[in-house]
Amino acid sequence: MLADALEHLVRGIVEHPDDVSVRDKKLRRGSILEVRVHPSDLGKVIGRRGRTATAFRTVISALAGREEARIDFVDVDRSR
Repeated sequence: MLADALEHLVRGIVEHPDDVSVRDKKLRRGSILEVRVHPSDLGKVIGRRGRTATAFRTVISALAGREEARIDFVDVDRSR
């Protein structure tokens, strides 16, 4: 559910929405949501001084409730 919500939010602000993918990795201390975007969209997703990324993290932590969730932003050129 969190991955789907984050993917919907990120697709709404990028220029290449087909390149957006969110992968949910379950760990002992919670989950990591790995967001992959087109290299030209990485700056847009992170935002000025990280404000957009912080907003994404705030929304997802509110949706997660007590569950621990962390978000990592990666461009699609890096190896999977």
